[in-house]
Amino acid sequence: MLGSGIMGGGIAQTMALAGLRVVLFDVSEELLNKTLKDVGSSLDRTVKKKTITEGDAAAALGRISTVVGSDYSKLANADLIVEVVPENFELKEKIFHAVAASAKANAIIASNTSSISITKLAACVPEERQERFAGLHFFNPVPVMKLIEVICAVQTSDATVDALMELSKKLGKTPVPCIDSPGFVCNRILVPMINEAAYAVFEGVAKPTDIDQVMKLGANHPMGPLTLADMIGLDTILSVMEVLHREFGEDKYRPCPLIRKMVAAKRLGRKTGEGFFSYRKSKL
Repeated sequence: MLGSGIMGGGIAQTMALAGLRVVLFDVSEELLNKTLKDVGSSLDRTVKKKTITEGDAAAALGRISTVVGSDYSKLANADLIVEVVPENFELKEKIFHAVAASAKANAIIASNTSSISITKLAACVPEERQERFAGLHFFNPVPVMKLIEVICAVQTSDATVDALMELSKKLGKTPVPCIDSPGFVCNRILVPMINEAAYAVFEGVAKPTDIDQVMKLGANHPMGPLTLADMIGLDTILSVMEVLHREFGEDKYRPCPLIRKMVAAKRLGRKTGEGFFSYRKSKL
């Protein structure tokens, strides 16, 4: 697992609970320790819900090991390598170049990108590896959300798609295959809706709380689009909208200026404590 953020930790937890051994890579021991702590807390909550036993939780945590830095030689025996780093093509390209040099010949390499072209990413590895490259798009929070989009690049073989579909089912998820298209399926539909909700705030149509209330009561959504935006991260929302706008070339995908301003101000949602709503604890 290349990257130990919220998504990386969630995927690691899900795979470990399914009996798979996971190696988490990241740039610092501090980040990795935080992820292990978060995974442990998540497993404890699952135990309290009586979904798993204490023994299950301990065994899952024991299947996760960590590596500080980029010594990808430790991936030599991995059957599946999943990239879960920030939505930056140059960063991903650099990582895939390095990983391809260490992975065994029949390893599947997958990206959890939410918006970058899987075909473009597949081209970052040697040609002989490209048929074993695909998108494996999990959704946050990974231990809870059932969907996985299995994205087929131009280069991806049917055997690779089949293997990832079977793996997803083993993880207790519902995989949906799709071709490589901007935003894939979910984000192509969901993120423009969030963007439109941001425009409603930007234009003074209604307050964020009221917009969320309208969508919860009027569309039967479990949470409002702005609360969801804060959960996903406004930087990710902006990144997806920029990809959709650039790739489709249609003005309906133009990112809302308010989202740009909030990202510039580092008001990214839950992960920074401030977004459309505040998540900072009161000092009173």
